[in-house]
Amino acid sequence: MSYPHRLAVLAVPVLLVSLAGCAGSAPDDAPSAESTYTGDVADVRYLTAFNTFGRDAYAFVAQEKGFFADHGLNVTIEPGTGSVDVMKLVASGSADFGIADFSAVAVTVANEDLPISAVAAIQQTTLAAIISLEGYGIEDPGDLEGKSIADQPGSTNEVIFPAYAEAAGFDASTVTHLPAAPPSLPQVLASHQADAIGQFVVGEPLIESVSQGKGVVVLPYGDELPDLYGNVLIASDDMIADDPELVSRFSAALLEGLQYSIENPDETGEILKKYQPTQDAAVAASEVGLMAPYVTGDAELGSIDADRVASVIDILSPAITGDVTPDDIVAFDLTPGVDE
Repeated sequence: MSYPHRLAVLAVPVLLVSLAGCAGSAPDDAPSAESTYTGDVADVRYLTAFNTFGRDAYAFVAQEKGFFADHGLNVTIEPGTGSVDVMKLVASGSADFGIADFSAVAVTVANEDLPISAVAAIQQTTLAAIISLEGYGIEDPGDLEGKSIADQPGSTNEVIFPAYAEAAGFDASTVTHLPAAPPSLPQVLASHQADAIGQFVVGEPLIESVSQGKGVVVLPYGDELPDLYGNVLIASDDMIADDPELVSRFSAALLEGLQYSIENPDETGEILKKYQPTQDAAVAASEVGLMAPYVTGDAELGSIDADRVASVIDILSPAITGDVTPDDIVAFDLTPGVDE
């Protein structure tokens, strides 16, 4: 695989993502649900995976519908800036909970001995994907040979790509990887500065909005690597050891929001826009609809299976330099639906 030092995007308008005003405190007119929890109310700082797109709207649903309040939680929702940053902030105690890609969690815990663990799965199958446009010569994974893919250097998609290529049966070394900032990726693709981009399957509506009428081609990693989980809820090992009851309360409330969101995508889009006025409710609803089958799968909502985690470690072994076991990555006794 080749990695040029820069991608020329100066002439291309960039889709700027504003983080101003993204903290998720309830609007003044938000309903105040009567709490069913009788203990002390806990203040919690929570980080989304990245920004506040529709794929992360379930936390705002949990806020709006009173699920957090029902579990005695006063939650501040803040936009994350990617899995690695979220993991480090949670590990340091700067945030109480966060969302991170499970593959990134596995690699980082193994290589850096970061004191965090997953406590629930948000998606039972990874959302990672390669996205292209019709007319770019890419219809299936094998067509990626000899093509260029733009993505943020070191992204989860890039780290997993060799395993994806091996599973799909094509030569990853023939692919050129072009560095580009995440907000610029849709326009980089639309202007054909790259043949494809690293994205998530739920990013399809956003790509459609800038594709100038071209059809969108989505190649999900999960089609070739079904054992890979998507995003997971993480907490620090200290939090898990010192206050497992709080971890369980927060996880339960967040999963209630997740369940409600996938059952009510249109309402979820409107809720997200209420808390984050710059977001497009229709695009958010489309993202939630696309995400729904990845959330449910064949397992209990939020569950994480030890055998699958062992398989993930094996798949990611080329990127892992340390020794790691499933129990190092997941606090199984706090996850739903797992036989210990």
